[in-house]
Amino acid sequence: MSWMVVRVRGSIHAKRDIVQTLKLLNLTRPNHATVLPENPSNRGMLIKVQGYVTWGEADPATVELLLSSRGKRSDGRSLSEVGAPEEPAVDLSELSRTVATDGLSRVPGIRPLFRLRAPKGGWRSTKKPFTLGGALGYRGERINELIRRMV
Repeated sequence: MSWMVVRVRGSIHAKRDIVQTLKLLNLTRPNHATVLPENPSNRGMLIKVQGYVTWGEADPATVELLLSSRGKRSDGRSLSEVGAPEEPAVDLSELSRTVATDGLSRVPGIRPLFRLRAPKGGWRSTKKPFTLGGALGYRGERINELIRRMV
């Protein structure tokens, strides 16, 4: 399985190690999202930056929606664009299953982040954890609802 991670807050007044961790996660700006594989090192990084991001389990249908609408190749072209004749077509359903299990960084030729809009209806409090009515931290399967509001 994989985690879908969305950056909620900017890095003004953030400590240097938190900013560095956000860069390692490929989350350079607010409303950027990525898909990470579930492993202990990524869990530790997410716990470290939990005051700046929200995350949960990635659903293959939501990953496919993200790839079709916001996915980019490493050269900057959209995944839906047809390139040169020698370039193979991208099968989004197979790609979304691969990304949902292995994460974006394991798939060659695709940018490791999605640039999203602010969620329709707005963020809840960007200073409180999700369990207390805010937008930060772990939110489980409900991350997919948030992503659909941001696409």
